[in-house]
Amino acid sequence: MDLSNFTTLQNLESAFGGESMANRKYLFFAAVARKLGFSDLAKLFKETADQETEHAFAHFELLHPELVVKDAAVLTVEQKQEIISRCLSLAIAGETYEYTTMYPEFAAAAQTDRDDPAAAEFLKQAQESNDHANTFRTAAHRFGLLKFIENYHADRYTEALKVLNGGEAATTVVDENPETQKWICRQCSMIYDPVTGDPDSGIAPGTAFADIPDDWYCPICGATKKTFKIFEKFSHDEPDHGKVNKSL
Repeated sequence: MDLSNFTTLQNLESAFGGESMANRKYLFFAAVARKLGFSDLAKLFKETADQETEHAFAHFELLHPELVVKDAAVLTVEQKQEIISRCLSLAIAGETYEYTTMYPEFAAAAQTDRDDPAAAEFLKQAQESNDHANTFRTAAHRFGLLKFIENYHADRYTEALKVLNGGEAATTVVDENPETQKWICRQCSMIYDPVTGDPDSGIAPGTAFADIPDDWYCPICGATKKTFKIFEKFSHDEPDHGKVNKSL
């Protein structure tokens, strides 16, 4: 949609919020009806809740057309990664707003009103939103790492197919500069890059692999530091530096 249409944008956001709230409200009503023995009414509330979900989805698609997936089969790996990265970014932003702004403000207002139960609930939700945001950040971090893993696997398969079809095996090049030398986990193929480090694990950018504490572990599979080996990349050109091997 045209995001310059500010009024329509606000209306869509309000409509999405309203339909989303109706979904959860009707599911609550359905649970109450089931407990009271009104199974037919419980079914009615559940069906209506499902319809409200579809309405909310329709509004959200207009708000975020970049997330609409009509045919996943025609999307490239890069396009899929871009979409899911956007989902994670929105999730992180939403949860961060909740625990840094919304719930603390709500809790403060409840404390002013001397409504201790409400204040306690808001503070509890703030902590849970913080946990959710951290979970999404970890997922985004791992997703980024997994993206490089899949690229590595794809390169290996491509090279193997070329050799199988009679082509010449590529050379593998080892970067011997500790500041840029990458290491790969032999268990899951996660690649450690000293340029970016592993901030989520307390490893600052610019940290050479040798300088990582021995108790550090792979953020993907949990393997120990000893499981890693020096990363070798394929090259079809004769390099003028570094260590070279002939390999698949």
